[in-house]
Amino acid sequence: MNSITEVKTTLAGERKTFACELLQTSTTGAVVLYRMPADHQLEDILLRKGTLSLGYFWRDKPFNAYHWIDSRLDTVALYFNVSDNTTISAQSIAWRDLVVDILMTPDGRCRVLDEDELPVDIDPGLQHYINHTRDRLCREPLSRLAEYDKLTRQLMNHEQIHAT
Repeated sequence: MNSITEVKTTLAGERKTFACELLQTSTTGAVVLYRMPADHQLEDILLRKGTLSLGYFWRDKPFNAYHWIDSRLDTVALYFNVSDNTTISAQSIAWRDLVVDILMTPDGRCRVLDEDELPVDIDPGLQHYINHTRDRLCREPLSRLAEYDKLTRQLMNHEQIHAT
């Protein structure tokens, strides 16, 4: 597998980078693999060290998705970032994080996170973009979970990746 760097830029301009493995690329998007380097608590979800994170990125969608799976390839959670300005090259995937995140769990719960962190002076057009994307993502969480479970299982079987 090829290495690729994920570059996240926050709305405030802060940059964070993550070393990933490129699993799949196409004209419209890419999928990367990241192994959690340490335990990470997000809301009531514990992502244990070694949890696999499959990052799904698209040039033309207003979000990206992380499908977190355990060693049995079962979904731990599905996490969406409302985003824009996604670019994909052979070396990197860069995107702008628009603060609002959506957390879905296998029991069908869908939680909107971090809306309180949006700037009070946010551009009204950008606020509409964020709200529209949030509402779209929150529809039918069980269908979304099933969709990503199927995509991830196909990809993991095809790539013969072991979740250890």
